[in-house]
Amino acid sequence: MPVTLVVLAVGYGAAAGLLVPRAAYRLAVEPGETWRERCPGGHPFAGAWRGWVGPARCRVCGPYGPGAVGTVLVTASACGMLAAATGPRPELAAWLAVAPVAVLLAVVDWRVSRLPDVLTLPLAGGAVLLLGAAGWADAAAGTWGGALLGGLALSGFYFVLYLVNPAGMGLGDVKLAIGLGVTLGWYGWAILITGAFAGLLFGALYGCGVLLRRARAVDRRGDGLKQAMPYGPFMIIGALLGVLLGGAAAP
Repeated sequence: MPVTLVVLAVGYGAAAGLLVPRAAYRLAVEPGETWRERCPGGHPFAGAWRGWVGPARCRVCGPYGPGAVGTVLVTASACGMLAAATGPRPELAAWLAVAPVAVLLAVVDWRVSRLPDVLTLPLAGGAVLLLGAAGWADAAAGTWGGALLGGLALSGFYFVLYLVNPAGMGLGDVKLAIGLGVTLGWYGWAILITGAFAGLLFGALYGCGVLLRRARAVDRRGDGLKQAMPYGPFMIIGALLGVLLGGAAAP
C-alpha cells in the first residue's frame, strides 16, 4: 500500500475534520428549530457558503461548538484507515467523500439525538453517484448493483425496526441506513450483514450500559431509550468496520 496515499488521506481527513465543529454547532438543534445563525455570543457567522464552511471560532468570542481536536483526530483516522484498507481503487474517492459527512452526522446525533435530512439524504445520493462512477472502472472491487441492493435492504430492515419500536428507532436512522447500506452493499452481502450486525451490537452494548446506570440511579421517569441513546454513531462505526473489512479482503 503506497504510504503517500495514506498520508494524503490523513491530511485530507484532518482538514475536513477541522470544518466539522461549525456545521455541527449550527445543525445540532431540536426538531422544529431553525439552524443556528449566530455564535453563542450572538455574532453572525462569517465565511464561505453563507457561513457554513470555516473553523468554529468567533473573532470576538473564541471557539465554540464541539472540540475541533476530536473531530480532526476521528476524521483523519477514519480516512487514513480507509485509504490503507482500500488502496488506490476508484471507490476510495467515495469513501473519502462520505467519511466527513458521516462524522458530522455522528456528532450531531450524539449531541441532540437527531439525524437531519439535509445530511442523510445527500449522503445516500452522493454514495450512489460516486460508486456508480467507480463501478465503470476495471479496478473497482465492488458492484454498483450490490450497493443499490444494500441500500434498499438495510433501510428496509431499519424501517421494520422503526415500525416495531418507534420509541427506540427514528426515521432519521432509517434514512441514514440508506447511505450506509449503499456503502456496505458495494462489497457484497457478507460485508453488508457484518457492518449492520456490528452497528446493532455496538448500539446494544451501549444501551445496556445506559439501562444499568438508570437502574442504579433508580430513575423511574419513564424516558425512552432513544432520548438517552443516539443510535446513528453506532450505525456509522459498524459501517466503517464493514467497509474496512471489505476493502482489505477484496482482491
